[in-house]
Amino acid sequence: MVAAEDAGKTEVDVADKLDIEPDMVVQEIGWDEDVDDAVRAAIEERCGSELLDEDADEVVDVVLLWWRDDDGDLTDTLLDVMTPLADEGVIWVLTPKTGRAGHVEPSDIDEAASTSNLAQTSNINLGEGWMGTRLAYRKAAKTKR
Repeated sequence: MVAAEDAGKTEVDVADKLDIEPDMVVQEIGWDEDVDDAVRAAIEERCGSELLDEDADEVVDVVLLWWRDDDGDLTDTLLDVMTPLADEGVIWVLTPKTGRAGHVEPSDIDEAASTSNLAQTSNINLGEGWMGTRLAYRKAAKTKR
């Protein structure tokens, strides 16, 4: 049995791994019954508000994209979710771990990110069933004068 303070620490660790800060606006895309509710709860706890759903019109700091192999075209979805994303915002593509139903190959995420002009910046383990891949806007190359 997990002590209450250990459960709280786990939630904080997940929010830390995802770089979630208080007052951030987080939009969730691709929710289904298989998502990790502990991850969702940790994010809501840290940002201090509920996650926005797919229909929200607000500018967001973070998009939490739950993605499975049979969810369609990842490139098209990334282009769609970039629309409300703030200039310094990030997209977390959360996928089932290897060996689980819906697993997505890392090369597929990398290809979709590259095509969408996003850069993959890190990968994290989010508990038993999910992995997270952080995507951000590519920075423009600095020109030498």
